[in-house]
Amino acid sequence: MPDTPFRLSLVIPCYQELHRLEKCVAGIEAALALVPGKHEVLLVDDGSTDGTADFAESLLRAIPNAQVVRERHRGKGAAIRAGVAASQGEVVFIADADWSMPPGQILRFVPLADGPQGLLIASRERPDSQRHGEPLSRHLLGRVFNTLVRHTLLPGIQDSQCGFKCLPGDLARSIFCDMQTEGWAFDVELIKRVQKSGHTVTEVGIDWNYDPDSRLKPTRDAVKMAWEVLKVWRQVR
Repeated sequence: MPDTPFRLSLVIPCYQELHRLEKCVAGIEAALALVPGKHEVLLVDDGSTDGTADFAESLLRAIPNAQVVRERHRGKGAAIRAGVAASQGEVVFIADADWSMPPGQILRFVPLADGPQGLLIASRERPDSQRHGEPLSRHLLGRVFNTLVRHTLLPGIQDSQCGFKCLPGDLARSIFCDMQTEGWAFDVELIKRVQKSGHTVTEVGIDWNYDPDSRLKPTRDAVKMAWEVLKVWRQVR
């Protein structure tokens, strides 16, 4: 990889996360402590109205090379695109603010980014994965959505929507500059664009903890996500 200022760029989208920012920042510190090298943190505020951005800035002062990227509210995909565009690292690692996957599991991803792999995605469907506390109704809704995704765009991908994503920085910046999906289904477009670029997509087993306070509400957002998948299909088919 060419010389870059940072080994790792950690990109975290946030929307109305004031109540759990301290946990979020503790997760950031725990994850970065495990990866050798100099890193940067890009916490992207997606137009929150609860003071998320201001409080995040106060908390991140203790972490070198950490910043809050303030965006207007457009959606998770748009927030991540802004964070990746501002990144400079050799490796880009995307995580959710709730750290539903323990920070220590970053070690299942970052070392592999130095190999021939393209995009590494967390998967709750691998044999070595573990789910904790997930209601059956949530699990079934997720499998219905993934079935739609597999049959329309991503055959063979068992879990496109899990939060951790890891890929070489140059690849991330080149792919995200063309991304159009601004909402929850950005993962589907990302995976498809990486595949079309000729790079591999590898699912990595993880331990995952269900968070009832998740910003994603399947019963509310299912139709919107299905519509976004259809738009992705039209864009990249």
